[in-house]
Amino acid sequence: MIANDSHFPPRQTHLSAEDRHIYNWAKNAALADTQAVIKPENEAQLQAAIAGAQGQVRVMGSRMSPGRMLSLQNSQDTLIDTSALRGLLSSDEHSATFAGGTSLHEVYQVLTAMNRMLAASPGVIDSQTLAGAISTGTHGQGLQQSSLADEALSIRLVDAEGDVHHFDRQHPWFGAVQLGLGALGAISAVTLRTRPATLFTCYKNAGEADNLEKELLEWNQQWPLSKCWWFPDENQVHVWNAHQASDAEQAAWRNNRGDLVVEQQTSDEMNDTVDKTLVQMRSDTNIRDENGKPFRTVTRFKDFSNVTGDIYQVFCRGIATPQINIEIGIPLARAPQVIEALKAWHASDHPHMHYPVILRCTGPSQAWLSPAWQEATCFFGFVVYYAEDGSLSQEGVAFLREVEKLLAQHGGKPHWGKYFDASLYDWPALYPQWQQFASVRAALDPQGKFLNQFSAELLA
Repeated sequence: MIANDSHFPPRQTHLSAEDRHIYNWAKNAALADTQAVIKPENEAQLQAAIAGAQGQVRVMGSRMSPGRMLSLQNSQDTLIDTSALRGLLSSDEHSATFAGGTSLHEVYQVLTAMNRMLAASPGVIDSQTLAGAISTGTHGQGLQQSSLADEALSIRLVDAEGDVHHFDRQHPWFGAVQLGLGALGAISAVTLRTRPATLFTCYKNAGEADNLEKELLEWNQQWPLSKCWWFPDENQVHVWNAHQASDAEQAAWRNNRGDLVVEQQTSDEMNDTVDKTLVQMRSDTNIRDENGKPFRTVTRFKDFSNVTGDIYQVFCRGIATPQINIEIGIPLARAPQVIEALKAWHASDHPHMHYPVILRCTGPSQAWLSPAWQEATCFFGFVVYYAEDGSLSQEGVAFLREVEKLLAQHGGKPHWGKYFDASLYDWPALYPQWQQFASVRAALDPQGKFLNQFSAELLA
């Protein structure tokens, strides 16, 4: 096990009752003293808290991101808890407006009850707040959609002076505000574009990964929603492809009282591969519970079946568990080349595989700092789970370091809400709108109130 690492810190597993810090969700970073936290009950209190802050301000939602995104340095700094700013504010035939602190789980529940949905496919978990998910580029899968931020019709934002701004799609700064990294202000409300709810049937298959370079493109071109897990050690891939459910499948779902319908016919094609992966994960983590959360994330691939349900029932199936998660976006046209490079690296170096490679593709995004800005993109995801004692597998961390270097060399762009080594990237070269974003940030926050050490260095 590895005890410490600047990019991949150990998590705290035994905090004392005397500890007066607030931590990020993974508990691998202390964000601030609890006395630095302010919890406004409404937008007016949010305005007053920001206007009256003497030091720097960071706005937190569910704290799912790495601690560096939120960490404060000085006693006069303020950490704003937005959890009370939640709920549906208004809706009409084509949109719904939610407070920024609303969890995605609540957003999806409310829309489902309205028989509506977002065009954007959900991420694997729904613990994030709406404002946090937008600000870091949360996305799902499928070339016919992009990130959650691309479903925003308008965004209300409180600037460094406490003034409220309303940005809609006609505003020249909207592309900056869509994905602002928390550096432009505090999002108090978001109006999302909605559409009639649709049921999907997801077909699950397993096979060899010999032709993954070609098949990945074919799956995403042929299916509205597609996602796969690649197990290089076993040369196997597990793929989920979904399209709109047939009339008979929709009737079966309604007869099942609106719960996910699971076909009775199952496949054991993944069972041996999953068992091998579980052996490695248990060795890496020393977690004694055979049904621990990290293991359940891959055990679900055993005896898999096709399913029918709404988009959230089908794809929002993640199990939130502390981990180091790196996700790098590669332009879709270059994804086959990167898969070939990964195969060559795996064949020559035999890197330690803690977990399968996760592949999700999206259509172009209009957010200036989205890794998918203006081009279809394939996101390569890599995971290492924390061990029982809060440490990380040294081999697992070495894999993460090397695989990120490889993808960065191929022009990859990291997911902002996950872990990455900023020194690997030339941000202005990767993002043509980088300087325009910096200008918007300076206009909304000329004194840098919404920065911290990490974001100030990132945007310098």
